[in-house]
Amino acid sequence: MDPQRPAHLTLELVREAHERIKDKIARTPVMTSATLDGLANAELFFKCENFQKTGAFKARGATNAVFSLSASQAQKGVATHSSGNHGAALARAARLRGIGATVVMPNNAPRAKQDSVKRYGGDIVFCEPTLEARESALERVIADHGACMIHPYNDLRVMAGQGTTAVELIEAVPDLDVILCPVGGGGQLSGIAVAAKDIKPSVRVVGVEPAGADDAARSLKAGQIIPMLEPRTIADGLKTSLGKRPFAEIMRLVDDIVTVREESIVQAMRQIWEVMKLIVEASGAVSYAAIVEGKIGASGAKIGIILSGGNLDLNRLPWQ
Repeated sequence: MDPQRPAHLTLELVREAHERIKDKIARTPVMTSATLDGLANAELFFKCENFQKTGAFKARGATNAVFSLSASQAQKGVATHSSGNHGAALARAARLRGIGATVVMPNNAPRAKQDSVKRYGGDIVFCEPTLEARESALERVIADHGACMIHPYNDLRVMAGQGTTAVELIEAVPDLDVILCPVGGGGQLSGIAVAAKDIKPSVRVVGVEPAGADDAARSLKAGQIIPMLEPRTIADGLKTSLGKRPFAEIMRLVDDIVTVREESIVQAMRQIWEVMKLIVEASGAVSYAAIVEGKIGASGAKIGIILSGGNLDLNRLPWQ
C-alpha cells in the first residue's frame, strides 16, 4: 500500500495489517474492575496497550508499516520523528526486519522514552520541541541517509496497524456501546473508528484529549484542521497536531471528541495505578479521564477504554 495514494482506510486493510503483524505484537488483554465499574455506574473494559510490545499501541502501526515495505524501500532503513512511543516501536520493528532506524526526538522527551528507543537499537537525533523543528530535522536525516519515512500517524499503513486494536477489543467484547480513545495525531483514533464502525456500526467512537491540547476537538467542530500551536499538558504523547489522513476518517466516522482537565488526567492515572495495579502514562489515561470527569453519558453502558501506553519517567510522576 502506497501511503501517498489518496484513499480511505478500510476494514480490509486493517485485517490485512492484523494478519501481517499478529506474530510480531502482543494480543493485549482486556481487563475489568468492579470498583471502577461502581464509580462509573457502567461496565468498563480496558484494552491494555500498556502491555503491548515497547509499552504502547504504536508497535502495531510501526510494525505494519515496516513489514509493508518492499526490499528496495527498506534497504536504507527507516526514519521518523516522535516524542518517544512511535520511535521505540519503529526501532523495534526495524530491528525485527534487520534494518536501521533513526528517530528525531524533541530534546525534552522523557528520559524513559529516549532509553526505550536506544534499547531497541534506534539512533536518536535531537531537536527543539516544536513540530517545525521535528519536521526540518527529519527532512535532513532523509536527505542525508535516504531512509524511508514512516510518519507517526499520517500514513495509511500506520493507521491500519493501529486499527487492529479495535478488532481485538470487539472480538473480546462484542456488545460494546462506546469506545473511548486518546487522540493526538489521530492515527489510533482513525484506525479504531474505521474498524469499529465497520464491524459494529452502532458503537459510538469518541476521542478524548487534554483541554490544553484540544486541536482535534476544535478541528472536528470546525470541519477543518486547526493546528496545535502551544500545547500545554502532561500528556506528552498527545501534543501533536492532527494529520490530514487521520482527520479525514475522524470527520467521516468519529461521533465526538471531548476534552478533559489536567487534574482529571492525573486522577484517572492514579486510580488505574491504585485500583487496577496497572502502570499507565498520562496519555494512556486520558480516555478514562473522560469517565472520571463525567464527560460521557455512561450510566449502564458497556464502554471500551483504550489505555494506549505505559511509558513514563518514574522519577517524574505527576502526584509527587
